[in-house]
Amino acid sequence: MSAIRIMRIGATKDQLGESPVWDERRKRFFWIDALAGLIRMRDPATGLADAFSVPAPIGSMALRDDGGAVLAMRHGFAGYDFDKRTLIEGPSIGLDHPKLRLNDGKADPHGRFLAGTMHSDRAQDETPLGGLYRLDATGAVELLETDLAVSNGPCFSPDGRTFYLADSARRMIWAYDYRAEGPLANKRVFVETEAQQSGCDGGTIDSEGYLWSVLVRIGKIARFAPDGTMVRTIDMPIRHPTSLTFGGPDLDVLYVTSISRSHALADDHPDAGGLFAVEGLGVRGLPAHRFASG
Repeated sequence: MSAIRIMRIGATKDQLGESPVWDERRKRFFWIDALAGLIRMRDPATGLADAFSVPAPIGSMALRDDGGAVLAMRHGFAGYDFDKRTLIEGPSIGLDHPKLRLNDGKADPHGRFLAGTMHSDRAQDETPLGGLYRLDATGAVELLETDLAVSNGPCFSPDGRTFYLADSARRMIWAYDYRAEGPLANKRVFVETEAQQSGCDGGTIDSEGYLWSVLVRIGKIARFAPDGTMVRTIDMPIRHPTSLTFGGPDLDVLYVTSISRSHALADDHPDAGGLFAVEGLGVRGLPAHRFASG
């Protein structure tokens, strides 16, 4: 196993960095500061960087087939045009609750966008509101799952037939059978992380079908085999990494976002809230799925 190198990229400092995505077409990297209401962009080859302001909070983003992005906002979805720097309002999930908002999301292999909710400050016996929602190119919104406290880390197996979803509050990742149409099926436990004393946050799949997940409360990244066995961990230089994805021209660099100060977690490390690149892992990622144009 090769030696790894972890580097901070640029000098950005996010309150809550999330939802990293590599634009394979233009070789650029996007991510968000969820609480500041920023979409950030960086070109690793040239150092070119930009930031696009939208109403906070942002839960997550995915790139669109026709350019721009689809966003999970507080209680609904939106589009963003990077050239015009404009937000295009989209459909609501039909819930408007002060403690509920959309959180992590990913495009699926069929051009839809999935995003789950987080329900903060719940009473212990209170059933979480919201769930997992799927948006298609027509603007239709479908509820796929319920009873999710803090939805995170949605990702798909290389063949697109298995969908993974974490609930950070329950310290659990589930696997489901996934099809182009119809509901999720065959829900089963993929990983429990209570023994690691942390829930899983963002997640991504590598080309070998292994799941990489952030253990947000203990400053680590974990790699899980397709049978759920933890096969590798990496210590990050900051306390609270949040999400991750593979990027770079060869999809062999793991980009990791982090927290400086969110509603629940804070880190006074000078690099907290930074964007990091992890090199030398010896594995490659997969191109990000895109949201289909309407």
